[in-house]
Amino acid sequence: MENELARVHRALRTLSAGNRCLLRASNEQELLTEMCRVIVEKGGYRVACVCYAVHDDQKNIRWMAAVGTDIARMAAFNHSWADNERGVSATGTAIRTGLPVVGRMLSDPIYSNSVFSTLREQAERDGFTSVTALPLRVDGQVIGCLLMGAAEPDAFDEAEVKLLNELADDLAYGIENQRVREQHRSAQATIARLAYYDPLTGLPNRTCLHEQLEEAMQAARQQHHAIALLHMEIGRFHEINKVIGYRAVDELLRELATRLSDCCAGKGTLARVGETAFALMISHSNVDHATRLAHQLLDKLRAPVHVAGLLLDAQACIGLAMFPGHATDADALIRRANAAMHLARPTGGGFAIYMGGLEQEYTRRLALMGDLHRAITENELRLFCQPKVDIATRAFTGAEALVRWEHPQHGLIATAEFVKLAEQAGTITPLTHWMLEAAFSQGYAWQEAGTARTLAVNLSVHDLYSPGLVDRIAGLFTTWGLSSDLIQFELTESALMTDPELAQQTLARLKDLGVTLVIDDFGTGYSGLSYLQRLPVDGIKIDQSFVMPLVTNADSEVIVRSTIELGHNLGLQVVAEGVESRAVWERLAMLGCDAAQGYLIAKPLPAERLPEWEREWALV
Repeated sequence: MENELARVHRALRTLSAGNRCLLRASNEQELLTEMCRVIVEKGGYRVACVCYAVHDDQKNIRWMAAVGTDIARMAAFNHSWADNERGVSATGTAIRTGLPVVGRMLSDPIYSNSVFSTLREQAERDGFTSVTALPLRVDGQVIGCLLMGAAEPDAFDEAEVKLLNELADDLAYGIENQRVREQHRSAQATIARLAYYDPLTGLPNRTCLHEQLEEAMQAARQQHHAIALLHMEIGRFHEINKVIGYRAVDELLRELATRLSDCCAGKGTLARVGETAFALMISHSNVDHATRLAHQLLDKLRAPVHVAGLLLDAQACIGLAMFPGHATDADALIRRANAAMHLARPTGGGFAIYMGGLEQEYTRRLALMGDLHRAITENELRLFCQPKVDIATRAFTGAEALVRWEHPQHGLIATAEFVKLAEQAGTITPLTHWMLEAAFSQGYAWQEAGTARTLAVNLSVHDLYSPGLVDRIAGLFTTWGLSSDLIQFELTESALMTDPELAQQTLARLKDLGVTLVIDDFGTGYSGLSYLQRLPVDGIKIDQSFVMPLVTNADSEVIVRSTIELGHNLGLQVVAEGVESRAVWERLAMLGCDAAQGYLIAKPLPAERLPEWEREWALV
């Protein structure tokens, strides 16, 4: 009775110490090790071990912690929880059945088997003759067991095992709790990483760079040193994406990020700050040092990359801004490095340093983007026309429809500027829709006045490949009842070459409407003669860059003469744009050019003034 009471007291003492252990452990492995130590040192047992079940074909057991015995020797025994001769030990049976098991090393027949000879030798060395294996159940599943060994051969009676099983349940609860904590820690770490690091490249992201830049600036103010910020942009990204797809583009970006990381190692903080943009913050740097590093980075970025079976040349541009010379806060420094990058051109070395006034210009352009949207929707734009005349007869043959925008604050905005803004802001299609509506409306007004005139409307590359373009134009013909010979369309050669097959399909559908089609800026694109012959076009306009120097540049005359002959051989009407002098007019007449357009004839003028100009021209 005294022995039984002593064992119950030992179990209670162990249970109490184990509960305190649950509160102190900071992770799962620490909990297992500390629990084994408490069992031996506080409880007075000879051996304590924890093992986990391995769910492999052999149903092996992995020993996680042990006190009072050598864990390496336990592992060498090759325990199993399978239903075979290796799995009939107390440990294997407890895991397999989910029930507490008591083993007597000296009296149980199973331990007399030669399979357990090594285990018996270990028990003799460690001084235990009886064991109990208590299953550890987590989330309803037995994950392993708590093994305890005692010196007494009759230890672990029913009362003691009952108390120790509570200890095992407490340990299982502690394991589950630690795993939940670890999941929370892992989730928090993942959230933090997603918030501060780019998942594709593993580099810090814009948020992380911003915070580090603010900290670096604070230190720089105290220590009186400068900071350089390089903003890098990978060019041709969207073009490459079309060819190889987004997965291969991701591979390309990872390779470029690796190159940058290798080159920047130990030199500063490299971050991915946009889809194709990277930034490098360099503390204790000056302009010369940052410039040298920028050129090293450009060399790394420009080296061809093997991706998707292709050898790709990823162009890059880098802009530099300095603290405190260019900006004294993180937001401004980032903006100004980005502004400098937009000044850089691959053909000009791909590098630029921020200059004062850039930020104001970009702010103005952003404001203009918003104002342009309002100008389109509220009909603040104006339709202008530039006449075209027959060179041989001087007869007025029609006009090119142009759009002008007079901003309330900034005055007349250059057409090339706001068309580019429209492309960047995604409002080029609404702008084209405005132009079409204005041209058809004006054409109808002239027709109603009994003086029908032909208007030519320019279509951009975005318009040409818009799936609803032809249907919209067909609808406008129906709406206004105009004859198809009163509306022409001009398309640049470069736009046609963006996607030749799709362009040819669109031109064929336009031609089915009965309209005249003209290739604008001819000679500046890359179309071949065989492709030009297949296009359903009616005319070509020789680009002004060849026409204007016609009488002073022999090469220009050769180009213009050849273009006229080519056009006539293909049955096309040839128009020369940029005619600004009588000498050019006369030379074009000698070369047989059909029509002319330019300042010699008329500058672009408001549509309502075209009839007045026409009367004046007839009198000249």
